[in-house]
Parts: sequence; C-alpha cells; structure tokens
Amino acid sequence: MVGIIGYGSYLPRYRIKVEDIAHQWGRDPETIKRGLLLKEKTVPGLDEDTITISVEAAKNALKRADIDPKEIGALYIGSESHPYAVKPSGTVVAEALGIVPDVHTADYEFACKAGTEAMFVAYSLVKADVVKYAVGIGADTSQGAPGDALEFSASAGGSAFIFGKEGVVAEVLETFSYTTDTPDFWRREGAFYPLHGGRFTGEPAYFKHILGAGRAILEKSGYTASDFTYVIFHMPNGKFPLTVGKRLGFKKEQMEPGWIVNLMGNTYSGSSPTGFSATLDVAKPGDLILLVSFGSGAGSDAFIFKVTEQIDEVRDKAEKVRDMLENNRIYLDYGQYAKFRGKIVMNE
Repeated sequence: MVGIIGYGSYLPRYRIKVEDIAHQWGRDPETIKRGLLLKEKTVPGLDEDTITISVEAAKNALKRADIDPKEIGALYIGSESHPYAVKPSGTVVAEALGIVPDVHTADYEFACKAGTEAMFVAYSLVKADVVKYAVGIGADTSQGAPGDALEFSASAGGSAFIFGKEGVVAEVLETFSYTTDTPDFWRREGAFYPLHGGRFTGEPAYFKHILGAGRAILEKSGYTASDFTYVIFHMPNGKFPLTVGKRLGFKKEQMEPGWIVNLMGNTYSGSSPTGFSATLDVAKPGDLILLVSFGSGAGSDAFIFKVTEQIDEVRDKAEKVRDMLENNRIYLDYGQYAKFRGKIVMNE
C-alpha cells in the first residue's frame, strides 16, 4: 500500500472581499459574485510567501504523519510564485523542517498544477522504493494585475502531503496525466503579472484537459462517477469546477467538501491540493476520492485515492482547512491589500 501518511494545509488570516475589489474598479459587486461564485479570498501577509506557506503546511502534515522528519528522503515544492528566480524554495523548507542534508529536493513549476506534479513525483519515488518518505507541496501567492479579472480570485495558500507505505490514510489506487501545448496563460521572465487568453482559458484549456484526464482515469480504473464519495477539481473560480463535474457525471454533494474557492480564492498550485486536504478532513474509511488538477500551458494530473481507517487517528492532530477559512479572519480594504501585494510602492 502506497499513499498519503500525513497531510496539512496553511491559509493566511488576511482576506479581502470581492465587493471591495469591485468597488475600486467601478464594477458591480453582485454581478462579479454571481459570475464567479466568489465571496472573498485569502491575502498573504507582508512576511508571507511560498516558502513560509510551505513550511507551515508541511509542519501540519508532520503532525498527522507522526514520523521523524530525518526519515524523509525527498521534498518537492510546486509553485508559480517561488520567491527566488535563482535559488530553490525546497532547500529553505527542508532546513526549516530539519531534514537536511540527506534529502533530495527540487522546485517544480507548471502553472496551477505544479502542486500535483510535486505530489506525483513524491508518490512515485516511494512506490519505487527509492526513499522511505517523500513530501509533495503545492503553494502559491498568486498574482493578478490591478483591474484584471484575475484580481478577484488570485489568492494565497497551500497544502503538503507526505507519502509512505506505513500508516497510510489515503491509498493511491490510480494516476493519469493529460498534457498538450495550449498557451492559455503565461508570465515571461521579469514580468510581475501574468497574461491570459480570456475566455480561451476555459475552452480549449481548462475544460479540455480536466475532461481528458478525468475520462481517461475513469476508463483506466473501471470506476464511474457514482463510485466516488468525493471529487475535487482545480478551482480558478467557483463555476468552472461545478460545470466540469456535472459534465463528468458528478453530483454537487460529491464536490461540496472540496469546493472552497468561494472563501479562499484561487491559490494556483495550492488550489486543488487544498480542496483535497479539506475533503480528507471529513472523509471516512472506505471513501473513494478523485482529484484532478489543471495547469495552464496546459495539463491535468488525476489521482484516485481510497481512504483508510487510519484517517480517524490523524485527522484532529492539526488544524482543518474549514477552520482556517472561517476563523480569525482579518479583513483588508483595497488600499491595504494593494500595499500587502506590492501593487503600490513607497518612494523613500
């Protein structure tokens, strides 16, 4: 049995409401909220970035795994907002967790699916008996240009998953990846904000790849939508995952536990992994869970997990995603938000 032995998430306490962004740009907030199915989003603090988010998420995963960090043989971080262009995030996180120097680490980047990319490599190394334990992390402090549609959703947060063969809480039953060269969203070196193809990002990007990966893994595994207790899709907004789930034959109640975008926003590489983490917070032994990510450029990773009885032993050892979303929130106005996100710079 190979799968997740510990999982954890981290979401900043700071928030901004969609209506505050809409008012700033003369947009009707109700139209925005209905169109995107978003209420608010997380905002990273002035001292928070992909590295700090990854450290906190991984610490929560270690609480649930209850293992010696020095036994971790690999650690990978997927993000499109690594703090350094030339310096790994993984080395800092590995040092903070106390697992250096005997560890293999690397940073991954594939737009919003970099997190599941890291998870796949971590899982594969454990499956191949190269390492005893491996960590896959998806985390971001995502960017959206002032006034752009992305600004309503681009948020911050992430999740970490420790893979192993003992004390598994969610066994990996099947994986599948679906990839094409579809340039729907990009950010060139040195550019602060990404560019996107507008509606082109829905079709043929998001829907084509998630449907492709979803249908393929169902065919490969022999399962149907009705066999699953829960399903999680990448959440660039509130509507896309609900729409793609319906097309694949899933019901709303199967998507609800992991559908957290209305309060979290789009955490890019941390989006579907954090939805998966929220689902594990409520899952029961025997539940089948389908996870399908999406990353612009473009590709989707799909996983089928089966929850084990071990989940009841570890669930309450760390803070749950819904508690992070709903408790201790600090709301910012647009001016504070612009300062936090570096949209305005003070001249000294």
